[in-house]
Amino acid sequence: MSGIEADTMLMVGTLLAIGAGALSFLSPCVLPIFPAYMSYITGISVKELQGKKNTQIRRQLLSHSLFFLLGVSLVFISLGAGASFLGQWVQHLLIGNSGIFIQRIAGIFIIIMGLFIAGWITIPTLMKEKRVHYSKKPVGFLGTFFIGLGFAAGWTPCIGPIFGSILLLAASNPGQGMYYTFFYVIGFALPFIVLTFYLGSTRWIVRHSQLIMKIGGVIMIIMGLVLFFGLLPRISGFLLDLVQDTWLSKLG
Repeated sequence: MSGIEADTMLMVGTLLAIGAGALSFLSPCVLPIFPAYMSYITGISVKELQGKKNTQIRRQLLSHSLFFLLGVSLVFISLGAGASFLGQWVQHLLIGNSGIFIQRIAGIFIIIMGLFIAGWITIPTLMKEKRVHYSKKPVGFLGTFFIGLGFAAGWTPCIGPIFGSILLLAASNPGQGMYYTFFYVIGFALPFIVLTFYLGSTRWIVRHSQLIMKIGGVIMIIMGLVLFFGLLPRISGFLLDLVQDTWLSKLG
């Protein structure tokens, strides 16, 4: 595989990781409670958050969002590092076609999780919600940081299946595991920060959340099939040829 093909594969994986992060945030058990969560960590009522915001409120929202996401990122990236280490260990243990073996396991898992996310199969274990509850409001930014840690560690029903797919992708390609995890975090953080300032828009997204999850589930199934059958190098090669042909036609 040439360096350009490897870069194209990395780009495809990066886009998938960002999409998975965004899908995690837009899932039906995260997005609907997002305004209440922001109200809890900032001490500002949901009505105030969804109304017109002055500069002070916007600054407070952004500051708490960043500390919350810092806590979330710490957990996610730590898990990504663990998955990369596990993938390297398995590859050393299973000499030969271990990379293909892990890829196929990851492909099967992602297909199952895609079916679950789309709502076409039910997995009772993943339907049991495990939230971390707090009896007192967090104290300042440090409290918000710990709320982020608890969120990432305990909010498994929706985030778990999607993030688990990224962890398996990281395990199947240990060299890029941390890279994929980082961009998963970016994908989760971008809509989080955007909707922090446009909380009223969450209502429209919640109304269409089932459709969003079905589309995300289908994409996960396709990705699972691509991994299982080892088609990513072919797709990368096709995209590379397409880009090169486009540039050549412009130059010509």
